[in-house]
Parts: sequence; structure tokens; C-alpha cells
Amino acid sequence: MARAAFASSAPVTSVRCLRRPVSASSAGDSWTPETRRHDHQRSLEVIGGGSDRFFPALKEYLVKPYEPFPLVGFNRHVETIFAAFFRSVPAVRLRRECLITTDGGSVALDWVAGDERSLPPSSPVLILLPGLTGGSQDSYVRHMLLGAKSKGWRVVVFNSRGCGNSPVITPQESHNCPLSGAVSLCNPFNLVIADEDFRKGFNNVYDKALARALRRIFRKHALLFEDIGGEFNIPMAANAKTVRDFDEGLTRVSFGFKSVDDYYSNSSSSDCIKYVNTPLLCIQAANDPIAPNRGIPREDIKGNPNCLLVVTPKGGHLGWVGGAESPTGAPWTDPLVMEFLHHLETGADVASSSSSGPESLQIPLDHHIPV
Repeated sequence: MARAAFASSAPVTSVRCLRRPVSASSAGDSWTPETRRHDHQRSLEVIGGGSDRFFPALKEYLVKPYEPFPLVGFNRHVETIFAAFFRSVPAVRLRRECLITTDGGSVALDWVAGDERSLPPSSPVLILLPGLTGGSQDSYVRHMLLGAKSKGWRVVVFNSRGCGNSPVITPQESHNCPLSGAVSLCNPFNLVIADEDFRKGFNNVYDKALARALRRIFRKHALLFEDIGGEFNIPMAANAKTVRDFDEGLTRVSFGFKSVDDYYSNSSSSDCIKYVNTPLLCIQAANDPIAPNRGIPREDIKGNPNCLLVVTPKGGHLGWVGGAESPTGAPWTDPLVMEFLHHLETGADVASSSSSGPESLQIPLDHHIPV
């Protein structure tokens, strides 16, 4: 579970995606993304400037209502917690590669072991970015990893500094990676709105849990911040009871903001949607307790021909306990995500086929704030 300021990009690893012209299908189909089912409790919201561009390839999944698993999907908190604690964790052998970044820091890349021998060099690369404090050990990451592996793609999990047992060497992180496409899951687009809701009611449970995880990571690398000086409030970060405390003591200073409110106001990914020039699929749950529905930048998504938004009526935060593998298998979103990326990888997306150069596929899984 996490909040996000900006869709992070891995600083390394790019392989050209295969692009083969494919004729558009279902041109004569009368069903459009604007069509709505009468059952609003189960229907999907599908909007975006890229609807005509991407919808035909995803129609199989988007014309069906969202069916949460009985006894689990009735409540957003139950679905969120069930997925976090009871979703299966597939056994996958990983090979770790530690890289030194341009600022002298280190990140850990976890590749699927054996892919370098069994897959050709031309295979597309799928980069998975777990959420705040998450890593390659998380269940939703492992399921996505298996889905991509079944398509013959190379898969790498980008563990942010300090996450997934990766080391912290410097306190900052940089991002730069060319992409063929991206998928965003459970993105708290507007951090000001997300912060407001995060401190209400049962959400305090998530706030305290994330703060506890951040404290654990911080304390493992506390010596790095000893006598760091400046505006850093190290005691506040080390003893943070809330994510806001941690951001005030450490994160906002690391990125040069005057206050935590200044950080949230000026770092929301909702401000960047209008500038996205890479195919982007955003999947949200209307009842997400951590990524509020009211924070989704719908108008900017509608105005951008590269974007498609799918909002399920239920799902919680990274829950989506529904679909063929529910309740303990892969979340409902995985087949939809795989089909979108397959659409890009095969070159079926005519609108983006003119781009060139080394590219890769990326999925920020609920995004993250670097620490």
C-alpha cells in the first residue's frame, strides 16, 4: 500500500520491443466505452482520450461487470486486508543485480533467474515498481511477474532504496528510462486529497502500518543520516507515527520542499497526466481507501489521447479479489494489464508505432515515493 508523487522510472535496462503492424479489429462493433450497464453497482467506468485507440484490444475484459468475490468484496477494508495477508505468494527464483546510480546510490534489480539464458536478447523487458515500502517479495508483484513470464517477456522488479532488502547508500534517487508503455495501479493522483483521507477513520490503521514500515527501513540505515544537517528532522522521521510525520522530517527536505504541504501540493502526479506522451493505462477502484476516487484527474485523462482510465466499483487498495483466480490467486487486474501490454508489444497500437529507439514496458504498482 502506498501513496505516490510521480510515476517513477527505473534508471537502467531498456530493450527494444517488437513492433509488427497488426490490422485494427472490431471496427464494426457497436459497443463503445461510453456504453453503461444498468447495474451501476458492478459496472466499470471506462474513459480517456485513448479510448478509441486502446479499447478494441481490451473489450473482452471491459464489457463485463466487476464481480468481487463473495464475503470478501463487500467492504473495501476487508478486500484490502484480505489481499494483503491471504493472497498466495508464488515461488519464483530471482537473481539480484545491484547497480550504482549517477548520484552514487545503489538500487536492487531482481530478475527472474534463468531468463538471461532461456530468452532471446530481443525479448521485451517489463519493469515492475512496487509501492511504498514494497518489493519483489510482495504477492501482487509475484503474480504480475508470473503473468509476464508466461508471455516470454523478461521481468525485473525495481526495488527502491531500502525496500526489498536493498541497501541505502545515499538519501536521494533519480529516474530516467524510455518506455513503450506504462500501467498505473491504485495511484493516489492528488496527494493533498489522499493526505486528507489518509488521516480519517479506519485509514489510520494503514497510516500507522506504513509509518511503522518506513521507520524499520530508516533505522536500518540511520547512520547514513547522522549529522546530515540542514532542515532534516531526523528524530521526527525515526519516530514517525504517521507517514506525514516521516515526510515532514525527511522526504520533503530530501526533495527541496519548504513543508510537507508544499511537497504534497507540488508533487502530485495528477498535475502531469496532461503531459503523458506514452501509452498509459490507469486502473483504480472507486472505493479505494488510500487512493481516493475524487482525486482522479478525469478531465485531463479524457483530454490525453495516450491515456485510458478504468475504474472498478469495488476492489479496495490493491485488492481486486475477483476473477478466475480469486480469492487467493492473481487479482482481477492482471489479465487486463497483460492484454494491454501485449497490445503494445505486438505493435498493434498504430498510434505509437512510429516511435523508435530502445524501449521497455513499465508498471508502477500503486507507485511509490523514493526514500
